Amino acid sequence: MRILIIEDDKDVSAYIAKGLKEKGHLADQAFDGKEGLFLATTTSYDVLLIDRMLPFIDGLTIVKTIRGAGNDTPVLILSALGEIDDRVKGLQSGGDDYLVKPFAFVELQARIDALYRRRQNNSVDATHLSVGDLELDLLSRKVCRSGQNIALQAREFRLLEYLLKHKGQVVTRTMLLENVWDYHFDPQTNVIDVHISRLRNKIDKGYEHSLLITVRGAGYMIESKE
Repeated sequence: MRILIIEDDKDVSAYIAKGLKEKGHLADQAFDGKEGLFLATTTSYDVLLIDRMLPFIDGLTIVKTIRGAGNDTPVLILSALGEIDDRVKGLQSGGDDYLVKPFAFVELQARIDALYRRRQNNSVDATHLSVGDLELDLLSRKVCRSGQNIALQAREFRLLEYLLKHKGQVVTRTMLLENVWDYHFDPQTNVIDVHISRLRNKIDKGYEHSLLITVRGAGYMIESKE
């Protein structure tokens, strides 16, 4: 998942981002409402975590603004204000859930998973991605081919997830750098080549048909020609 954290307390934001990255997610951070609203309206996210009290633009205004623009990304509001009236206002503004500070990371993760699952259940493909005999489950984070489990590292899983979401399409190095590594420039390293090679070795080695294809001069593509 790619998650945006809009939180002006940098310690809290760093704590959340660290936990999410350890779980294999991408975590962008914004430290005021103006920056947060800009990112929320210009970048695609799976879940938004929005603090209620922010500099420049408050959290509830951000939620109302993105909802008014037709953005239905799940929103979890974070706030030290925990009275019933506060929670009601948060949900009425367009928030999908409301978590009172301080909170345990395990509960935050559970709520994020619930929001993501709820959104995916409204989609055709839900949480299951596949191509040919290769299957990936986003919730259990399991990958298998022809019924055989394949163990992937967090970055390899994220890379495969992105490729499967764009199966049959050429995915460029720039797309991978921005969406899998969160780089907005080419660091002139072979990081993509190394991970593609490792992933190909795990999902294609020993099978008659290769799924992960290198498109010379363009990028990579995952497809089944069976």
